[in-house]
Amino acid sequence: MTITADRMAGAYFDAFETLCRVTPKGGYAERGTARAGVTQAGVATLNAAYDRSTEPDLGSLDEMATEVGGQAAHWSIIVRGAASDQVADLAARHGLLERTELPLLACAASDLAFRAGSAERPSVRQVGAAESDLYTETLTRSFEVPDGLFGSLMGGAVLDADPITGYLAEESGRPVGTGLGMRTSGVVGVFNIAVVPSARGRGLGRVLTETVLRDGIAAGADAAYLHTSAMGQPLYESMGFTLVETWTMFHAR
Repeated sequence: MTITADRMAGAYFDAFETLCRVTPKGGYAERGTARAGVTQAGVATLNAAYDRSTEPDLGSLDEMATEVGGQAAHWSIIVRGAASDQVADLAARHGLLERTELPLLACAASDLAFRAGSAERPSVRQVGAAESDLYTETLTRSFEVPDGLFGSLMGGAVLDADPITGYLAEESGRPVGTGLGMRTSGVVGVFNIAVVPSARGRGLGRVLTETVLRDGIAAGADAAYLHTSAMGQPLYESMGFTLVETWTMFHAR
């Protein structure tokens, strides 16, 4: 079992490409190592032109950027590592002038540190496509974004797709948080960890994360990865995750 930037990046891109194929309004295209992935959600990271390699093919990436920019109002160009001046110029030609770092963290299954008693996870359950509306509503409240921002991202048969598992955290029977696990290439990716404002500060985010990880490992994953904000990074590092690569995203202001 190996934890390398290439393997973790490959697992992430496999997961994203799967999501683009199964979400109701999604689309996907490729040119060489460059890709175009569209979900139609109002989130730049979920509509992206990107390159799976650390040395982007600029011509193909430009083609993919034209493809995504023509389909999605909120979109991005993403490259692994620090972006070259040529990539920055390419992004600027497409009107993407803002630059954001995306830290990619990973951990071997054997190195994950779970809290004592967390395996009981009484407040978290799996959800399928029949509850996609409830999941999307909770996701929206937890991220504190406008209604409709995620569109049909989690709609259709997404939550029943083989590599995807959705989770709701509940208190007194009411949903108060979300999680999502995606198992690709023998690795589990952790997504959509969010808790509604009224339920924060009680460790539900960690419980959701640990649930995604435990289920992914039980299903055969030997490692895990996730993207994190600077605020969330200390939590994930306390669970055993380490930084394996920092990506660069260009997006509109």
